[in-house]
Formats: sequence, C-alpha cells, structure tokens
Amino acid sequence: MTQEAHEPEELDEELGREPSGEPADVSLVVEQPEGHRSGFVTLIGRPNVGKSTLLNQMLGTKVTIVSDKPQTTRTEVRGVFTRPDVQAVFCDTPGIHKPRTLLGQRLNDTARAALADMDVVLFLVEADGPIGRGDRFIAESLPPERTILVLNKIDSVGRDHVIGQLVAASELEFDEYFPVSAKTGRGVDALLEHVLERLPEGPRFYPEEMASDVPEAFWVAELVREQLLAVVREELPHSIATRVTEWDWPRVRCEILVERDSQKGIVIGRKGSVLKEVGTRARAQLPEGVFLELVVKVDKDWQRRPKALDRLGY
Repeated sequence: MTQEAHEPEELDEELGREPSGEPADVSLVVEQPEGHRSGFVTLIGRPNVGKSTLLNQMLGTKVTIVSDKPQTTRTEVRGVFTRPDVQAVFCDTPGIHKPRTLLGQRLNDTARAALADMDVVLFLVEADGPIGRGDRFIAESLPPERTILVLNKIDSVGRDHVIGQLVAASELEFDEYFPVSAKTGRGVDALLEHVLERLPEGPRFYPEEMASDVPEAFWVAELVREQLLAVVREELPHSIATRVTEWDWPRVRCEILVERDSQKGIVIGRKGSVLKEVGTRARAQLPEGVFLELVVKVDKDWQRRPKALDRLGY
C-alpha cells in the first residue's frame, strides 16, 4: 500500500520537497453543470480533536459551534462548500468516545451513521498527543480507500514532533496524511483542494448561496450553549441542553435545561450575572435588534431518558 503524506509548504521546504451519501432533501438537487463534481465528506475522530474548528476554517464561515470541552457537537451538522465546478457537503460529527449515558451512546451512533455512503472521510488525530487506543478503535471502522488522516493542532508542536507523529500514524495504514492547524489555517487550503479533487462527478445538492442546513432556531440554541460552555467553568457541559421554544422574530425564547437544582444556580449566576453574559455573547453573533430571552429549567437526568433526548433531537 502506497502511503502519501501532505505537508504544509513550510514543512516541505525544510524537508527539501516540493509542496505538494445522499442529500438530506432530494428536492434540493438542481441542474448539474457539465463536468460538475460533488460529494459528501465526513469529519470523524475522538472528542475535542478539532473537527468543528476545521470545518469552519475550510468553509470560511462559522456553521458549527466550537469549545474546548469534549462532546460539544451533539448532532450531525452539514456545511456546504460551493464553487462553479464543484460542491462538497461536509458532515461534522460528535466525537466517538466510551459512553457513560444514553446521550453518549446516541452521539456515537450519530457519528457512525454519518459514515454511510460518504465519498471522503477525514479522520482527525492530534499532533500534540499520542495516537492511542481510541484512535485505533475508530480507524478500524474506516474505509482505507476513502479515508484521509488529518494530523491537527500542528501549531502547538515543533516540526520534528510533527514528523514523528506522521511516522506513528503510518501504522494506521491509510494512504494519505495531511498535517494541519485548524486554528491558524496552516495546511487547510491544501487539504481542501485535495478533498475537492477526489469528489466524483455529480449534481449540486444545495443552492449555491447555502452554507449550512442548520435551521435558524437550532443555530440560536447552539450559540447559547456554546457561550454557556465558555462562561460556566464548573463541570456542567454534559448536563446542559438548549432549545428554542418560541420564535416570533426578532423575539426568541431559549430554554436552558440542567439536570439538578444546584446546577440551575450555577447557570444563572450571582444576581443573574452568568445568564446576562451568555445572552450578551450570543446576541453579538445574531442580527442586530434580536430580543433573546433565556430561561433556565430543571429536567432531571434528561441525558439518561429516551423521551427527553427525543424531544431535544439527540
């Protein structure tokens, strides 16, 4: 099996080398330009390896929330990259992990289901940590001929370490390797161009101006959850859920669900300080003039109850 590693130009120069599924709604398919290519690309890996950051970087716009907390992504989010001659539909997925709750099991199921009928799989591993059993477990389920290993977070390590990680990654037996920094953008353009070249001929699945298939109400709820993860420092990430319950634009009501009364006080903060800061941060990413009402409710053990997860769309 021939293995090919693609390095950013800076690394290439030091080494002395030359730089190198089905649509959600078939009614969205439009007329195919002659020679047009298209396809579906899944991003997969352990929690917190940078899948959402990479997707936003490739698209040049924010279509999925990001956080340094594991399991931030809870549903499959599709981002659309369109040029006159090609369209790529990128599918961001939850990180695959050892589940401790029903929510964790459903997140794993969502990630694995996203692999069906994919044209390209981007398997992310970290440059600043060892390639461990979790990575190997995921690698065993991936189709080698369609998988590109992406070594992310190269901005946090030196060049020698990157080379060492590429050597270590070669034991996973994929054909192609791309070192990138999703955070800074280093190497991302080369990865994107390579992915686009691998797509087969096919139609546009989404309108040219569409960047994501995420509904507006879902996006607002996700922005609120993202800011909660940024502001609340206690161990709450897996106990927080958000959902929009009223939408009368520009008035939006968003519920924040926690599992216990003690967590409710943490989310609200002293004299409402946490809730106020979260609302301010979320509104800054929404159109001017929106009225965002945040309400905190206790839904006991929601992440372990099937009906509660169904209501939240997990």
